Amino acid sequence: MINPIEDPTPAPRPLKPHERILIGDDGAIDTPTRAPSPVHNFGTLAVHAGSPHDPTTGAVIAPISLSTTFAQTSVGKPIGRYEYSRSANPNRDNFEEAIAALEHARHALAFSSGSATTATILQSLAAGSHVISVSDVYGGTHRYFTKVALAHGVEVTFSPSIELSVEELIREQTKLIWIESPSNPTLSLVDIRHVARIAHKHGILVVVDNTFLSPYVQNPLDHGADIVVHSVTKYINGHSDVVMGVAAFNSDELKDRLGFLQNAIGAVPSPFDCWLAHRGVKTLHLRAREASKNAQAVATALESSPHVIAVNYPGLASHKQRAIAITQHRGGLGGGMLSFRLKGGHAAAERFCQYTKIFVLAESLGGVESLCEVPSAMTHAGIPKEQREAIGVYDDLVRLSCGIEDADDLRKDVMQALEKAVVRPKITNGVNGRA
Repeated sequence: MINPIEDPTPAPRPLKPHERILIGDDGAIDTPTRAPSPVHNFGTLAVHAGSPHDPTTGAVIAPISLSTTFAQTSVGKPIGRYEYSRSANPNRDNFEEAIAALEHARHALAFSSGSATTATILQSLAAGSHVISVSDVYGGTHRYFTKVALAHGVEVTFSPSIELSVEELIREQTKLIWIESPSNPTLSLVDIRHVARIAHKHGILVVVDNTFLSPYVQNPLDHGADIVVHSVTKYINGHSDVVMGVAAFNSDELKDRLGFLQNAIGAVPSPFDCWLAHRGVKTLHLRAREASKNAQAVATALESSPHVIAVNYPGLASHKQRAIAITQHRGGLGGGMLSFRLKGGHAAAERFCQYTKIFVLAESLGGVESLCEVPSAMTHAGIPKEQREAIGVYDDLVRLSCGIEDADDLRKDVMQALEKAVVRPKITNGVNGRA
């Protein structure tokens, strides 16, 4: 139920199609004040940001604040800064502070899922608004853009080569440009600064989904993005036991607009989920480094296999946008995600996922355990086949999320599963004359 005394500030209305925010007299985006440069390095921030010692007990790790409501000394005067946990909660505040620090942002807002984060940002737009998006987005984002946002009067145009076509696609009603870099599941990269420079000239905000890399590998705000979003479920939490999302940004006006919607819509994470995700943050740098190292080893092995058609991994010198990875990613890391096409079509892709012994056949990614899936039949099954194949999501594509197991074990597991998936059926069918 709504607390009648909460939120006394007036509600920011959705932007009308002709309206823009954060713009100067010339109609271009005025870059908000950036967060101060961090004093400490990433690992130190990961452990300590948003982690004050409990002032009463001295507890080094914050307690879980499960209370939904907080006492008041008199009507409308709460004892502290909290009234009702949908509006704010100590554990959520701590987590948001940590993410803001790691993404070099002044503000962060947590949501009950990555999809809820996406929905809240799109909800800030009025009917008649227009969004430009990369084509190969996460299947859930594609579903929201084409089924939900469209029903609310927000039109999304998809571009397979957004850096080349973005200026041509901009309309008077264009409010957002949505980027995934790397994209899901083809691992294509986008030059964020190039797109942001064009977008800002037209008064358009740039949103980057940074889920596939995490704040450790890439910080989109440093490259000109206005909002960075994550499915916290993935690398940030990192243990496959929380569903959650977050957005980070520098603008006070965005904080007011999106903060109002966070509270009004109410798609907020529980205190326990915030506590778990914050615990995950503390080892993010260690996990992201190990996952990247493992993915590099697996991708290199796959690239050398005669059973593989193509490997998509930004850490490989052969990746068509390797130069962007070197510029945008910490140390040129490729991240823990990769995808590849194998010979034998969809049947071989399915067999591969059945034959792995360490990689688990499951959706999601970014956990400590390694996962495999077939996007055409799983995460991206809702996208029509012609649209899928136009962006490289073929029936024979397998997506891998490399965890933090031993790299050599993962490499061996992939190669033995590949051999069984591609070669064994040929022998069984008599290709070698021995059937």
